[in-house]
Amino acid sequence: MSASKSARKLREIAAGWPTDPFRPNIQLKNFLQSLASHPNLTPQAVQAARGLLENNIQKKYPLSNRTLQPASMPKHYERLIQGYERSARGTGRPWWQIFFGIWR
Repeated sequence: MSASKSARKLREIAAGWPTDPFRPNIQLKNFLQSLASHPNLTPQAVQAARGLLENNIQKKYPLSNRTLQPASMPKHYERLIQGYERSARGTGRPWWQIFFGIWR
């Protein structure tokens, strides 16, 4: 694969990369776009970026329910994702829910 073809593919991957709402000034998308102009860009780097975008490792090695819902705190990861999504929207729990440990 030629360098220009690799650069074009990496720019396509960067265009499809989601933005990070918590770090507006540091985006992986910008890094990948600047990496596309690197003179030593290899096809392996392009494949690695595509694998990250498509969650290949997560598909190859899926997590079991025992891992995702540990017996000590079965809703831990679910709450973690909910908190992340709420924080990205700018909403949170009221102080009294935090104080009493109430999750919805």
